[in-house]
Amino acid sequence: MSLIDDIKKKLEKYPHIQYECNASSITVLPSDADGFSVDLTENSGNCYTVSFEGWHEDFEDAEEAMNAFAFGLSDECRLREYRRGGFPYKWTPEYLENGEWKEESTTALLIFPFWRKVEIRYRQNRLFHL
Repeated sequence: MSLIDDIKKKLEKYPHIQYECNASSITVLPSDADGFSVDLTENSGNCYTVSFEGWHEDFEDAEEAMNAFAFGLSDECRLREYRRGGFPYKWTPEYLENGEWKEESTTALLIFPFWRKVEIRYRQNRLFHL
């Protein structure tokens, strides 16, 4: 059974969660305008990529990839999204520790409208509690 099949089986417990999938990836869609999409792609060589909108990280371990995927759907994760002129260009997942939000890694685009005013938007799924 593939990791995508495992995720689909686990999502059966949450009928309110909408997702799309194919043979190599699964994407959980945001439940509202404040949420973000969470994607897992199975790459060749037993490597996995987990994405939260523009942020992404590669994993060689299936369990780590599954945990990152679930984390993005939980209320213990939020995504700090930077925009300039309404154009998203940088994403940083944050996790809750002792009542404070702590940063994870950041993914950013190289080309964006840097001359526009920066806006920061916090997005969160809250589809379940870890």
